[in-house]
Amino acid sequence: MLRPDPATRSSAGRSAQFFLYVEGPRDNAILREWAYRLLPSVARRLFRASVILGGRRPARAIEHFRRAGGLERGIRGLCILDRDDGSQPVSVAEPGLEFFTWGRRHIESYLLVPEAICRTVQRADDIPRVQRALKEHLPDMDDEAAYRCVDAKRLLAPKGLLPSALGFPISLHGVARATRRNELHRDVHEVFDRLRTSLGVEDHSEN
Repeated sequence: MLRPDPATRSSAGRSAQFFLYVEGPRDNAILREWAYRLLPSVARRLFRASVILGGRRPARAIEHFRRAGGLERGIRGLCILDRDDGSQPVSVAEPGLEFFTWGRRHIESYLLVPEAICRTVQRADDIPRVQRALKEHLPDMDDEAAYRCVDAKRLLAPKGLLPSALGFPISLHGVARATRRNELHRDVHEVFDRLRTSLGVEDHSEN
């Protein structure tokens, strides 16, 4: 059972008006970095109302949402899920609660941006080696079908192919922070377009 997060309560003790449901802490950290770029004015408030599901568990999101009072209490929510090995988008109709399934396998798949990864490299002398490793292990940037199949979790893991080739680990939230607005995939922009609509804000970063 999910434990209610005290941060999802307002100062007056009422339930928050919006919940963001994510699979795990790493998803939360990545989304938070993107939010500070794309929705800076509400990023802090948004992630105070995030709920960790502990895996791809849409039923837990529905349970938590209903227990909080759901749309009848004016609450709305968005549940963001990995596609994993081919899971279909959630088709359950729950008033007030939307579901979004990434087009690629994992949220980490959207961190495979060579320019952003290079920006996280501390030593300039390492950048040519990093560029060669990325070119060797990543599909062509225009090959979306190939990116949909990449197991980014395994590729970016501390002992995965990319860190092993580079000789140092890759900071995932660091790459998320380093990715510029125009480098973010259209799926990421779609998520934040939904959040803008649900939250009733028009908040766009220039970078």
